[in-house]
Amino acid sequence: MKVMVCVKRVVDFNARIRVKPDKSGIETENVKMSMNPFDEIAVEEAVRLKEAGKATEVVVVSCGVERAQDTLRVALAIGADRAILVRAENEVLQPLGVAKILKALAERESPRLVLLGRQATDDDAAQTGQMLAALLDWPQGIFASAIQVDGDTVNVVQEMDEGTKTLSLPLPAVVTADLGLNAPRYVTLPNMARARKQPIEMIMPEELGVSAAPRLKVLGMDTPPARSGVQMLPDVAALVEKLKNEAKVI
Repeated sequence: MKVMVCVKRVVDFNARIRVKPDKSGIETENVKMSMNPFDEIAVEEAVRLKEAGKATEVVVVSCGVERAQDTLRVALAIGADRAILVRAENEVLQPLGVAKILKALAERESPRLVLLGRQATDDDAAQTGQMLAALLDWPQGIFASAIQVDGDTVNVVQEMDEGTKTLSLPLPAVVTADLGLNAPRYVTLPNMARARKQPIEMIMPEELGVSAAPRLKVLGMDTPPARSGVQMLPDVAALVEKLKNEAKVI
């Protein structure tokens, strides 16, 4: 069984987020970038499936600028077999455009299982996996906290407020990984050195017959206003008075 895993290059979670001067988006130049944490969990799960004998090949895919090769090499260091980068240097990639690219790659690579992170930490859209499943007309299991492949079926456990729910999906299928699925392994220096020597296939969206042109326009983006200082109140009566006369309805 071939597994295709989709990863995204995002601003590192430890980096300070800054809005561009023209308020068109967040600043990504001279900022530490890394693999989206949810996608790293998806890569780890695919490698574990291979180690368990359930998968025969793990192919990682990313869409974006040439520097996204660094993100793919981390996936190769974790244990993926091949890497593909769809170059989109000048395009603002949005979930639907990415889903169309991934659909074309899925049709070319013919994986039995496609894994993605549940969402990306830069836009928190949580849309690409669902859109990809709809475009492919494949069953989907989103926000997976456990995955078990059994022959031509994948069982996906989802955590819910009232407990858990298990979905039994026929393969091929699309599954998005949640935080509770696993804890990604530490990437060792020898594995990273090996990954730097591996070739990465680079193609353009046009070669797949896909347009990644954005369909939505960002009108503006700004940082949230600074929070006011905390006030310590002496008793409940003072709190009620504040809520009555000073609290604002948003």
